[in-house]
Amino acid sequence: MNEALRLCALRGATGCTNTEQDIQEKVTELYEALLSRNGLEEEQIVSVQFTVTPDITVLNPATALRRAGKAQNVALFAAAEPVIDGMLPRMIRILIHCYLSKDHKPEHVYIHGAEQLRPDLMKGPSKIK
Repeated sequence: MNEALRLCALRGATGCTNTEQDIQEKVTELYEALLSRNGLEEEQIVSVQFTVTPDITVLNPATALRRAGKAQNVALFAAAEPVIDGMLPRMIRILIHCYLSKDHKPEHVYIHGAEQLRPDLMKGPSKIK
């Protein structure tokens, strides 16, 4: 890569039910959407961090991502969200640190009910590209 790169942080979140299948599907969908929308290859990723609300208990999102065959050589970390009055239930948040072209404007992804977490970052409907 000869172009100038900068370290970026891509954000996103998804709602899901507390089942292994739904967590697996939603985490994979969220991750793939962030990569797709940002023209990102896994080699550009430094680390991926997840947080989960206290009602997500059956599967760690980092484990879900690994099971999907994704991010095999990327540092993954997951933590619990602090309990806040009025917090949205059943949410998984993601933060991807990666290198992108210095001219690239990061696109964040909020899906499956998570759109209301950051309406300021939403551009039209939250359909996955």
